[in-house]
Amino acid sequence: MNSKLTQILICDDELHVREMVGEYLEERGYGVSCVASAEEMLGQLNNAEPDLIILDVNMPGIDGLSALRELRSKSDVPVLMLTAATGVVDRILGLEMGADDYIGKPVDMRELEARVKTNIRRQKVVHRQEEEVQILRGTIPFGSCRLDVDAAKLYGEAGGEIALTAMEFSLLKVFAENRGRILNRDQLLEQAHDKGWEPFDRSIDLRISRIRRKIESNPSKPKTIRTVRGLGYIFD
Repeated sequence: MNSKLTQILICDDELHVREMVGEYLEERGYGVSCVASAEEMLGQLNNAEPDLIILDVNMPGIDGLSALRELRSKSDVPVLMLTAATGVVDRILGLEMGADDYIGKPVDMRELEARVKTNIRRQKVVHRQEEEVQILRGTIPFGSCRLDVDAAKLYGEAGGEIALTAMEFSLLKVFAENRGRILNRDQLLEQAHDKGWEPFDRSIDLRISRIRRKIESNPSKPKTIRTVRGLGYIFD
């Protein structure tokens, strides 16, 4: 199996369903593995986790919903449930227990492929957001400087600490959390939790000027925190 392919694990006790769905997805460039029971599925997950699981609800032994409950105690892998066309209760229970999506039997292959793509794309977005949160718990580059979010300290290119006021740190953290977004004065002050600001208060401009003197190689022509005329500021 090519590990670079998007990996899908199909769990269904019906051989013809496994073969039909597996062949269809393989023809469309997915890596596919199949198991006939929830016990096999849970055992296989101890070795490697796929990018998505297609899980039948009604199976002998451990049924799909019970398997989903156990799976969700240790994994957030996307799960697409296969249910009988009239299994509305199963669908509701599955979603409440952590299933990401469902599709009825008999399976429409084009709909299945669309749902597979949607759920894998959604999971990638979630992982990217989680990575961004992890970055914010570490250090963030601001030009040649680095902001240590955990320690609330700014370090210069040579590694020395650069003094920051509490408000300057709060503003840098807001910019880090909104990278690539234009923020106006009100948004900056609100997100930095400055409760003392007043409407039309331009003290934010002075604070950003001080920050620029600390992080920009040329504060008169800033490249790290830029002014977007008439709109606000952007960190990119």
